[in-house]
Amino acid sequence: MHAPAPRVTPVALVHFALAMGGFAIGTTEFATMSLIPDMARGLGVDEPTAGHVISVYALGVVVGAPLLAVLGARMARRTMLILLMASFALFNGLSALAPTYGWMLVFRFLSGLPHGAYFGIAALVAASLVPDNKRSQAVGRVLLGLTIATVIGVPLANWMGQAIGWRWGFAVVAVLALLTVSLVWWLAPRDRPAHDASPLRELGALANGQVWLTLGISAIGFGGLFCVYTYVASTLLEVTRVSASSIPVALAVFGAGMTAGNIIVPKFADRALMPSAAVLLLFSAAALAVYPLAAGQFWTLCLSVFAIGFSGALGAILQTRLMDVAGEAQGLAASLNHSAFNTANALGPWLGGMAIAAGWGWTSTGYVGAGLALGGFAIWCVAMLVERRALRPAALRAA
Repeated sequence: MHAPAPRVTPVALVHFALAMGGFAIGTTEFATMSLIPDMARGLGVDEPTAGHVISVYALGVVVGAPLLAVLGARMARRTMLILLMASFALFNGLSALAPTYGWMLVFRFLSGLPHGAYFGIAALVAASLVPDNKRSQAVGRVLLGLTIATVIGVPLANWMGQAIGWRWGFAVVAVLALLTVSLVWWLAPRDRPAHDASPLRELGALANGQVWLTLGISAIGFGGLFCVYTYVASTLLEVTRVSASSIPVALAVFGAGMTAGNIIVPKFADRALMPSAAVLLLFSAAALAVYPLAAGQFWTLCLSVFAIGFSGALGAILQTRLMDVAGEAQGLAASLNHSAFNTANALGPWLGGMAIAAGWGWTSTGYVGAGLALGGFAIWCVAMLVERRALRPAALRAA
């Protein structure tokens, strides 16, 4: 008798399973910002103090992404994904039960640890299932989970926070993470780590200048998006003068822009990766610069927010770029992209807050964000210049 053929799971289903983890992560990352007022009352602190839970989560991502990628270098990627999402479920569940503000800070930091490593490894798994000329589209499908979360998950969590209590926003994320564990266990391909995999080999990514330049584009260029997103609710209330019920609509429009970007842009990026990154950075700078002019009317603000969200497709491009330049240190480099992403998450709101505190108004975040997008483009120019200089001796030898 012949042994039964191994079960082959359609690639689209594997990508769906990986994207479900992105949906859980995206829901908690973005929804927490909208739950700050309710959380502050529940924990007995003021809103600026409650806002620190966002910062400690981002710190957990920055620390956890490289640390877990290195420690898990000898582990099968499927196993690593299951463990990462299981721990994400645990710590979000504990966040829902946090008895005090201090414990909330601890649980949010721990919740952030698996975030970057999950996305990095999920991107590598997704890309490994398709031809090289479709890698950006595969990464984009994984990130669709995050972007769709901003359309569905975030408004839902915001509504639940207002209707039945902010703690349910974290409880729902824990359930979504457990669903991801089940889907990955069932659908993701079983794999074995490379025989020569090691933490030392992963650390080799840190010696690669192009890795650092790509991370710099992400850390600076993405800052503009977060600079506007963090204060869009206050801008709607104080500048556009709409009711609080309009805030979830604007957040959903932002998410729709991110979703559209992650569907459309990767198709071009697979043909011309770094040129697509340059176009998107300049597009982002323009959309951010227009934001202050559009804030006076709700519909024009929504158009601007949609365009700013669309530029979030830069994440899939930079993830693929890291696969190209990281050599054998794929896991660490892919995970570090999300450390850089969360550095932008901290930098953008901080600089935007400084502009607002200086008296430049809520809409000044658009101009600050445009400057950050142009800063990312400047780093892109440096990366291209360094790459051309590195290629020139090889071209001369070939001639």
